[in-house]
Amino acid sequence: MKLTGSMAYKSAEDMMFGTALHPVKTKRGLTIGGGYVIPEIVPHPRPGSEKTLKTLSREYERANGDALERCVVVGHPTLIIENEHIFQMTNNPSWGGEIAAQTARQMDKYLEKYDLKAAYRSTIADLRKPDMVNMRDSDYTRQMLESFNECAKTADILSIETMGGKEIFDHALIRNDIAGLLFGQAVLGGLDMEWIWTQIVDIAEKHGCVPGGDTNCAEANTAMFMAGGFLSKDVPHSLAALSRAICVSRTLTAYECGAKGPTKDCAYEDPIIKAVTGVPISTEGKTSACAHADLQGNVIAAVCDVWSNEAVEYHDMFGGTSSAVFAEILGYDASAMNAAVDLGYEKEYQACLVNSDRYRGLQGFILCPDNAWEIGKAVVDNNESRYVRAKAAALKCGELLQGDDQLKLTAFENESLNAYLKDLDELPDDEGTFIDMCMAKYKNVKGFNPVSYGL
Repeated sequence: MKLTGSMAYKSAEDMMFGTALHPVKTKRGLTIGGGYVIPEIVPHPRPGSEKTLKTLSREYERANGDALERCVVVGHPTLIIENEHIFQMTNNPSWGGEIAAQTARQMDKYLEKYDLKAAYRSTIADLRKPDMVNMRDSDYTRQMLESFNECAKTADILSIETMGGKEIFDHALIRNDIAGLLFGQAVLGGLDMEWIWTQIVDIAEKHGCVPGGDTNCAEANTAMFMAGGFLSKDVPHSLAALSRAICVSRTLTAYECGAKGPTKDCAYEDPIIKAVTGVPISTEGKTSACAHADLQGNVIAAVCDVWSNEAVEYHDMFGGTSSAVFAEILGYDASAMNAAVDLGYEKEYQACLVNSDRYRGLQGFILCPDNAWEIGKAVVDNNESRYVRAKAAALKCGELLQGDDQLKLTAFENESLNAYLKDLDELPDDEGTFIDMCMAKYKNVKGFNPVSYGL
């Protein structure tokens, strides 16, 4: 597969929220990346509702319907609803397909009655755990692909959060092993994504559905969560930042296979992906506090095209159900950004988003548009292989972290970062030698099966 060798955006200055170089259009005429930010709500069902298709369908009918209704009530003109499949929806492909069809019917009614333009994203669950099944040949793999087929019939957008390389990544993360991160995320993750996304794109195109995008939630987000906030000490923030830069190589693979965006919201690497590809991106930040904390709640919105809340369990709140409340919140966030565009103040608004978080944490720093663009440039300038470009991204990330005097690193973080960069410098220059080294080094890691990756 040909790897990307040029940047979509000539400079970070050209990147702005609401506008992408390659906007996409959904089945009900919703243009994503066409000039305005669109809210995306991600409701999750309550435990117990998954027992039967009838109870689960009813739960989603209410959760998704409440979000649509609230948009009409408060005057938000657009909405994307994402349903991230729980196990039962992908393990029983007809369940996911039926819920997608049900939501499509709801959206059709709201379009006809209220002119609300909405789109539905089906995010299929990656049921394949690398330490349990052959990633390319298992019942779970076949059920996943069948679920894509079923959902693509009525959904607007298809996405997934792939798990490739996680067995090596988890082993390496707790050992401060930067080589293992490169192998798990860039090499194994990239190989798995090329295999699965070629098929996802074919399925989407067959049904007139948009192949959205992927995320390194299983790995880079694990590092981010373990690094935590200012009181956490499980994983250095410098390692989490390097992991985020490394994961660009594998997440980019989806778009090299033909994915069009909007990207997956929990892919915090998305500003870099947008700089490289020009596809519309979905991001999450302060409005995902219902699901997790992070240190980049504002800056991550700086170049978004879709603004999401990660996930919220469906339940009652004082202001209505959770999906209604968060649809309203997300819609107002999007409305403020869109008003800035209409008034010609988008640059000033973006500057507020960026500077409120720029020096709060290391990941927020590297995801500022200027730094995101620089990491993307390192990726495309070193496109010999996924390993080579991931290593280049990590080195550029380290250079950026060490190159701004206003970014204050603790002695521990500085010492850790220097050690990681030294380890990176000592790794092989070419992918073949690196893979040979890793095949020997990690051969006894529980669950690692080279056959799962075509090795």
